[in-house]
Amino acid sequence: MKNKCRVKFCSQQAGISVIVCVHQSNMKTNFISAAKFFTLAVSLFTLPLAAETAAKNDFNVRDFGAVGDGTNLDSPAIDKAIIAAAAVGGGTVLVPAGTYLCGSIHLQSNIHLLIDAGATILGAPQNLNAYDETEPFPGVAFQDGGHCYFHNSLIWGENLTNVFISGHGTINGGGLDRNPKILDEMCGYNHFPTPNTNTYPSVRIGNKSIALKLCRNVVIRDITIAHGGHFAILVTGCDNLTIDGVTIDTNRDGMDIDCCRNTIVSNCRVNSPIDDGICPKSTYALGEIRLTENLTIVNCQVSGFVEGTLIDGTMKPSKNGLGRIKFGTEASGGFRNCTVANCSFRSCRGFALEEVDGGILENITVNNLSMMDVGDYAIYLTTGKRNRTPGLTTNSRMKNILISNVIVDGVGKMSGIQIMGLPEQPIEGVRLENIRLTSNGGGTAKDADIVPKELGTGYPEPGKIGTLPAYGVYARHVKNLELANIRVDFKNEDLRSAIVCSDVKGLEIDNFKAQLATGVSAAKMDSVEKLVVRNSPVLDEIKSK
Repeated sequence: MKNKCRVKFCSQQAGISVIVCVHQSNMKTNFISAAKFFTLAVSLFTLPLAAETAAKNDFNVRDFGAVGDGTNLDSPAIDKAIIAAAAVGGGTVLVPAGTYLCGSIHLQSNIHLLIDAGATILGAPQNLNAYDETEPFPGVAFQDGGHCYFHNSLIWGENLTNVFISGHGTINGGGLDRNPKILDEMCGYNHFPTPNTNTYPSVRIGNKSIALKLCRNVVIRDITIAHGGHFAILVTGCDNLTIDGVTIDTNRDGMDIDCCRNTIVSNCRVNSPIDDGICPKSTYALGEIRLTENLTIVNCQVSGFVEGTLIDGTMKPSKNGLGRIKFGTEASGGFRNCTVANCSFRSCRGFALEEVDGGILENITVNNLSMMDVGDYAIYLTTGKRNRTPGLTTNSRMKNILISNVIVDGVGKMSGIQIMGLPEQPIEGVRLENIRLTSNGGGTAKDADIVPKELGTGYPEPGKIGTLPAYGVYARHVKNLELANIRVDFKNEDLRSAIVCSDVKGLEIDNFKAQLATGVSAAKMDSVEKLVVRNSPVLDEIKSK
């Protein structure tokens, strides 16, 4: 019999048998073709099985009892879905469209919490006692109560790996408390620097939307957070962190990135009129000194509009809006190797670098900032000696700072750019270049004679120092300061100088331009050493001295 079947490939998948026969004639060619066909056939038949496997790792919270009507408490059902996903090694926990009233939701490792379009996780009122109790905090705290406790949050996780929160849905803090003073008392913060023993019982006061502590490989993406409580996002001691495409419109801090390493914050919009927008910190909350380092903040917008008006699109300016990007104030360890680029500020305060707790702030690059209607100041660099760090033996230090390509319009009267170090520890190695700053002006002759007080142990906020004698640039206790391609002007007549420097050792100015009121000198210099001025006719008076 011709063309006998010499070789057979056999398989059975999904109840279907696959038999491929190789005939004797032209056996080599037929064998190869048959083998290819067999592989293709088997792969096609296994597709349903792969889909079934994927489905086993998808967990819809409604299958675990969630109702999504905004009335029934759904956090227990969401927890059940998370537990089920963790039991099989991880997976996606889907929160479909609906409003899910929730207390504390407990994340686990290898879980993707997917909040779908049309879905809202709504923070329960405090009277439901649906948030976890505060965990113990031993000893005295060197940071406020919001940084001491994590478990009393809407969504939280601790010591986890591979944590993902994403989707085009919303987290609405609802009943979260934005200012629970009792937490400061409990952790001893209000008694600093004298240690005290916490005699308070645990409390159930939910005050954060998302809190993560000591986690690794974390992604928070595309969600919207409204009315986020004390912190919309608090991440402490987390490594390999990505926050991308997140919109926050809240009543206190937007996101606090504390003691974290290898972090990227990108494409985010943060509106926070009452507190800071994007706020890297380096607290002592972990009981050790740990820097925030290798941090990139890029393509973000911060603002201080009335709460809720970023999301609804009306963007109503608020009185004295905060909403900025600020490093500090808590900085026991400090900040190292950080970049901020391509960010806009609107109806808020300006960019701030603050190191006042004995740590170090070094190797920082800031590039391409656009600011409009920034009250009090545009750029603020300061060191101080508040020293909320145990056993401290070092001064607060700041060095190697590059800020370039900044356009600022509508700066408040108080100040423009201020750089203030400590008399015993100057800020070192600061370069400002390619900056155009327009002040609202209004400074008086009396303002021009002000000698600003030292920050010392005070809180590092420009308002604590007050109006400065320069409307453009003020620098004090600085070593090796470079100013290049800077132009400052005002909308209303200002009787202050454009630049005032005191105790600056090594000052290089190149291409400085300034608008001046009649009879007002462009610059005042006191105890300035190694002054070099180039291409700056407005400064010819000091150049000739």
